[in-house]
Amino acid sequence: MNLRISHKMHPQQYLVSWKGPQDPSPGSFSYGADPNNLLQRFLWNGTRPHRRSPVWASYFLLGSYIEHLHSTIYMAIHRGDDDEVYMSFGMPIDYSSVLIRMEISYLGKVNILSWNSNMSAWTGLYSQPTHRCNVYGYCGPYGYCDNSETNSTCKCLDGFEPKHDEGWINGRFLEGCHRKKALRCSSGDGFLTLPGMKVPDHFLFIRNKSFDECMVECRSNCSCVAYAYANMSTRAIDGDETRCLIWTGMLIDMEKCNQGGENLYVRINKLSGNMAKTNILEIVLPIVASLLTFICIGAIWICWFRGKQGSAEIWSRLMLGDMSTTNEFAGTSVELPFYSFREIATATSNFADSTILGHGGFGTVFKGALGDKEIAVKRLCKGSGQGTVEFKNEVLLIAKLQHRNLVKLLGCCIRADELLLVYEYLPNKSLDTFLFSAARKSLLDWTTRFKIIKGVARGLLYLHQDSRLKVIHRDLKASNVLLDAEMSPKISDFGTARIFAASEQQSSTNRVIGTFGYMAPEYALEGIISVKSDVYSFGILLLEIVSGSKISMSPVAGSSNLIAHAWSLWKDGNMHELIDSSIVDSCSLDESLRCIHIGLLLVQDNPNARPLMPWVVSSLDNEGIELPQPMEPMYSARRHHETGGGAGESYVSNMSLGTLEGR
Repeated sequence: MNLRISHKMHPQQYLVSWKGPQDPSPGSFSYGADPNNLLQRFLWNGTRPHRRSPVWASYFLLGSYIEHLHSTIYMAIHRGDDDEVYMSFGMPIDYSSVLIRMEISYLGKVNILSWNSNMSAWTGLYSQPTHRCNVYGYCGPYGYCDNSETNSTCKCLDGFEPKHDEGWINGRFLEGCHRKKALRCSSGDGFLTLPGMKVPDHFLFIRNKSFDECMVECRSNCSCVAYAYANMSTRAIDGDETRCLIWTGMLIDMEKCNQGGENLYVRINKLSGNMAKTNILEIVLPIVASLLTFICIGAIWICWFRGKQGSAEIWSRLMLGDMSTTNEFAGTSVELPFYSFREIATATSNFADSTILGHGGFGTVFKGALGDKEIAVKRLCKGSGQGTVEFKNEVLLIAKLQHRNLVKLLGCCIRADELLLVYEYLPNKSLDTFLFSAARKSLLDWTTRFKIIKGVARGLLYLHQDSRLKVIHRDLKASNVLLDAEMSPKISDFGTARIFAASEQQSSTNRVIGTFGYMAPEYALEGIISVKSDVYSFGILLLEIVSGSKISMSPVAGSSNLIAHAWSLWKDGNMHELIDSSIVDSCSLDESLRCIHIGLLLVQDNPNARPLMPWVVSSLDNEGIELPQPMEPMYSARRHHETGGGAGESYVSNMSLGTLEGR
């Protein structure tokens, strides 16, 4: 029989279990394709995955289930006359007289049975899951079910260890494993080949890639933690005979197979797992010799360095104390490490061009390393008055803020006219390097985009309400959202941020700073600042993430604008056309349309009509919250103000004064 697994014109089809052994009404278990990806199938318990099939590795998925018949059962996919994709199940034609059937039991097992005419009964050939660790995600992140031994059991991937030893000893594996050594995205990282694996869930499918291209795609991307490859025979389905899978998040639901399986290439630190084959004496003896050789020199250097470091810190604190006399920061103390200029220069190879990550409105960003910690150093332009203001803002503001969705400031350095800020290094740079790149935007699947949307929303909620300082960012945009190794977002660039008193609702300024297109109308026109200014910017960012299109930066009348386009599609009932074409076939339509709806609510002209961030976060997390109807935004090019430098004049810059590119 055919089982429809796509849903272009018709709904997907599922096999549904009985409710009980004598009750044929629909039960809680069902079997069918992943609604977001035709490459794998699921056994569902309600809406939760209970068992996941191996990912398609060829046109025929073969299994030697009928050993006494010396044959195999096949599953294949093909495109029907109605342009839908179907999965078929059966026996080779030579065995057409053999009766077999596939069923989903009320206990949640996929069973394959054959008819035994001698016994006049159905006999079992295959049943899954056979063991508890074959259940979806049973072994937790980075753990796998080893079926190659007599008794299946959970194990950690090479280079990983149980997150909690006590839980694994007591048979609780859900928290999984973690790395023995952190990745550094450098020559210290390598790839370990794990043969015979059922590859993990939540992969990115990169089309039309050879094996070498697939390998380069992953190895050149710091966020890629694993990849797998297979030659397919599915040109009739999608015109692509290749299957390149990469993973940018956690690895979940893996198995080591008795037979079959495929190679999984996992990024690990070369000094961990099976790759740590260096003789310990080769490490210890040179260390001891070096220690004995340099112990005297080290003692002298420490004494000298303490004196220099102490004077550098005293100088830095004096400078910050001088700069913190404005009303905004009066009484604010800085609890932040101070680095000497020599330390930072050494960490960045004396600010070599090869370490440059990007250029911003106030200076240049360099990549460096302090010990085993990778850092990003922002070196502000010498003699820049605006740079000094931004430096003060960053040090005295972000040092007080701690949230997983805000970039972390590690320290600072002041030496004469040198102002340097030291941040955590985030290997995936900024969101715009993915979102607005035709070559890389497909790496942002809908799950990742939705995670980024919710992460930025929580970061803004923290700034507006949950931190000890009420902060308005004023320059939220894709290039100011950085991505860590897990593609989690972190808001950066607080140089133009403003602190509000707890009871203060809005303020005004004669000097409008920001990026055209992201600024709320009342801020761009009248200099009015409030939390609703950031809400508007987040609405623009949300629409950009869903559509993969950039807000029009051009002030020319009649130019295309994302807000106007989104509203036109909303009005015509065609919101789905706004979704980025690179994810439209695999995204959750309900979630993406809900995000567009929320985005239109956030970019309304009237700031009082825009919801606050607590409502936004709740509405993103809870589909049960009813969304009101948005009002038509009156965006037009007339709102553009020419840049002016006179006192009391507003100006809008085409680039943010605090942009950090390429981190």
